[in-house]
Amino acid sequence: MHPRRPDGFDGLGYRGGARDEQGFGGAFPARSFSSGSDLGHWVTTPPDIPGSRNLHWGEKSPPFGVPSASTPHEVPAEEPFPGTGGGGGGGVQGQSSEQLNRFAGFGIGLASLFTENVLAHPCIVLRRQCQVNYHARHYHLTPFTVINIMYSFNKTQGPRALWKGMGSTFIVQGVTLGAEGIISEFTPLPREVSHKWSPKQIGEHLLLKSLTYIIAMPFYSASLIETVQLSSASNISFSVCSEIIRDNTGILECIKEGIGRVIGLGVPHSKRLLPLLSLVFPTVLHGILHYIISSIVQKFVLLILKRKTYNSHLVENTSPVQNMLDAYFPELIANFAASLCSDVILYPLETVLHRLHIQGTRTIIDNTDLGYEVLPINTQYEGMRDCINTIRQEEGVLGFYKGFGAVIIQYTLHAAVLQITKIIYSTLLQNSV
Repeated sequence: MHPRRPDGFDGLGYRGGARDEQGFGGAFPARSFSSGSDLGHWVTTPPDIPGSRNLHWGEKSPPFGVPSASTPHEVPAEEPFPGTGGGGGGGVQGQSSEQLNRFAGFGIGLASLFTENVLAHPCIVLRRQCQVNYHARHYHLTPFTVINIMYSFNKTQGPRALWKGMGSTFIVQGVTLGAEGIISEFTPLPREVSHKWSPKQIGEHLLLKSLTYIIAMPFYSASLIETVQLSSASNISFSVCSEIIRDNTGILECIKEGIGRVIGLGVPHSKRLLPLLSLVFPTVLHGILHYIISSIVQKFVLLILKRKTYNSHLVENTSPVQNMLDAYFPELIANFAASLCSDVILYPLETVLHRLHIQGTRTIIDNTDLGYEVLPINTQYEGMRDCINTIRQEEGVLGFYKGFGAVIIQYTLHAAVLQITKIIYSTLLQNSV
């Protein structure tokens, strides 16, 4: 399930102690998991937030305040930090450059996290509302109609309508990471796959991911409801469905409703509510496929970027600024490409998954055709197969892609933030050299 993304209910990348994922989005920079001796010069275990460690071209970061022991014959481009090598004259400047490098790297990671989890949340809200709205005649496949409907929601209900449920997405990510850590600690299931992997190790690793998705599944359902339901603070007034709207103001409401979904108590449900056992297969299927696609794309993009950077270093001496950029941005670009490809490829499955999770929860959503009024969710799908057949027959193939324009806006915004961050970072480094 997704993220970030955010949609955060996914298992993106080989990471330790950070967002696996996506996923749900959707949100910490991923660890690389390259294999082969030709990639040994690269970062093999980068930090969860770039800048907390700095490994460049097979070298370890020197202790704070200690210049690197470079010789006059070394190429300046391979120095860990500009101004730290070449004798004893660059000690103070080397320390200043190292501090700036660490601070800038940390800022790059925070900018990426902020974009994936906060700035893109309105896109996630509208995307999910379009996916579960089987009444909708406008599919919002382009970003132009999405922007227009966002403006309508903001005008009629206020900014809160586009930011609802954001806290619950962080709760889901925390539950996912905590469950994965606990299971890997008390079982032999590996949390990460080593370079010398085997089919057995891969199977055990995917089993760990599957168990994690199952544990986080009821909380993901509660988070989905919070992001699509009509806010009680809305200016829209109606009498028939007012008692169904739930005022989820507490940040831990997601945990309360998730536990209530498991034991069958708490929030109002109808007889059309699918049991959790019926949701296990589509939930695990989406999560595992999202994780596999993300990992493959991430590794492929990293491989291309590493070889391109390596060849450029062999052909000509690159500047220290470019060396610093090559240390951080390949990981971010690979993570961006992995999330984008997995979200696009699995968007139809995500639409089916969200409709199954929302069915029978007596949720009231916004009318995504008009930008005002409300609609109840009254679907009666018997399962995953029935949901797929019904969408194809009644809404057509494009019915699986309702709200896809929000994905375009989300990743366009993310790419723009990465580019702006890169420009700012380059400027800071050039001024410090």
